Amino acid sequence: MVQAQRRLKPRATGGGHARRRSLLIFLIPALALYSVFIVYPLISALEYSFYSWTGTRRGGFAGLSNFHDLLTKYPLSEQVWRALGHNCLFFVGTMLIQTIAGLTFAVLLHKSRRGKRFLQTAFTLPHLVSPIVVGYLWSLMLNPQFGAVNAALRGVGLGSLAQPWRGDPHLALPVAIVVNAWQWIGFPMLLFAAALAGIPEEYEQAARCDGASSWQVFRRVTFPLLTPVLGIVSVLTFIGNFNVLDLIYALQGSQGNPTFSTDVLGLLFYRTAFDNPDANAIGQSSALAVCMFVLIFGVSIAANRFFRRMEDRLR
Repeated sequence: MVQAQRRLKPRATGGGHARRRSLLIFLIPALALYSVFIVYPLISALEYSFYSWTGTRRGGFAGLSNFHDLLTKYPLSEQVWRALGHNCLFFVGTMLIQTIAGLTFAVLLHKSRRGKRFLQTAFTLPHLVSPIVVGYLWSLMLNPQFGAVNAALRGVGLGSLAQPWRGDPHLALPVAIVVNAWQWIGFPMLLFAAALAGIPEEYEQAARCDGASSWQVFRRVTFPLLTPVLGIVSVLTFIGNFNVLDLIYALQGSQGNPTFSTDVLGLLFYRTAFDNPDANAIGQSSALAVCMFVLIFGVSIAANRFFRRMEDRLR
């Protein structure tokens, strides 16, 4: 018996090594792509931000002067804070719309029997389209002269509500928020639907036996159990909205028209790097990219810890 066990040990160890090699073989391509397209650009941007540049020629070590220019050198000092404020509004507006609508659709479809798969697919389809394509399509539909939105309003007798949606500084950013939420509403809906399907029916039945109404069951039982999904949606929405570039670019151009009312950090980075007449464009844009990474990474970590604490309280 002892001899048989001794014979089996090398085979088990060899099988473990073979399994590790197999996992490593499958992970290496993904790790290589991640390193080339994510890690290397991040390290390069961090390196570039500490040097002065003349066009594409690197000069001497500049220390923190590029970061100092972002806060003190006009017009960057004004544009950075304005773009950051627009990003915050963009995130809050998108989060409210897509979370409320996505959760509502998920609850309604969870109780529905007919057309559930079709409606889930229909709500998710915009999520599969490139944001720049969505931006260009909506820019056509929002055109004040031949756009479908104003034409539909005039067709139903609401021509007084027709607006230059993309040309009004007070409407341009809210319109961009609605378009962004419309595209991504299917993502939180699917996550909430999966979470709802995982909640045991006994919880609702027990609350019903205690005399709870439908709203009380949702507020006291269902919604707290959706906290993990709410955390995932919040963090991913924050990351996506603070990296937004293509949708705003397609809707309002690289200047964040009209009059920079839709300018965001992604557009500012693009202009600083490629449309900036300053000779030190690479250094300043790299410094901005590093600041964006630190902000997004730091807030994401803090939000993740916050929602984990909320989850622990539910256990």
